[in-house]
Amino acid sequence: MFYYILKYVVLGPVLRLLFRPRIEGLENIPEDGAAIVAGNHLSFSDHFLMPAILKRRITFLAKAEYFTGPGIKGRLTAAFFRSAGQIPVDRSGKDAGRAAIREGLGVLDKGELLGIYPEGTRSHDGRLYKGKVGVAVMALTAQVPVIPCAMVGTFEIQPPGQVVPKIKRVAIRFGEPLDFSRYAGMENQRAAIRAVTDEIMYAILELSGQEYVDEYAARAKAAEQAAAPPRKFPKLRR
Repeated sequence: MFYYILKYVVLGPVLRLLFRPRIEGLENIPEDGAAIVAGNHLSFSDHFLMPAILKRRITFLAKAEYFTGPGIKGRLTAAFFRSAGQIPVDRSGKDAGRAAIREGLGVLDKGELLGIYPEGTRSHDGRLYKGKVGVAVMALTAQVPVIPCAMVGTFEIQPPGQVVPKIKRVAIRFGEPLDFSRYAGMENQRAAIRAVTDEIMYAILELSGQEYVDEYAARAKAAEQAAAPPRKFPKLRR
């Protein structure tokens, strides 16, 4: 119930008014039945803008940190994500990927829309990074179509680290559903799931027009931070 209050009464109308999203390909979202919407991830705003314009409810696998933040802000954020029906996923440890796949398949088994960002994290520089194979495993296991989605302009309105987004028009593009039935029964074959993942990422790339980097986003971000010069602090006068 609270999800629909947010969507149609509280948050949705405000987002549509402020950011006036240009929507392309909305007809590619099936009216019913299970499907995966796989998109690029440029901004915290992505979590709200895409659900606001979809006619159907969509459930995202959200990082567990959104549910465990400290203080009043942390509790409010956790309450919001839970009320919106988002599922926390612990991304640490060797079993993190299996947990995400298990939760995602649970959503698809109920015939619902599952939203996922194959890059695994927000892009820190606006480029599109290599996709993780969990999206392919879920698509092949559940035998559902994948609708590629591109958020355009959300990095400019709210890049990582910026709390309040700029008021600027954005675009949301949905591509034609991708059918992977030719890979049926191959969800445990590494070459197959890599091929499916790469096809999904290429479809997102065609929609977004981003520069592509054949490296995982988290690894690229960590390497950039490690190479950055240490911050200098002013010396204290004695």
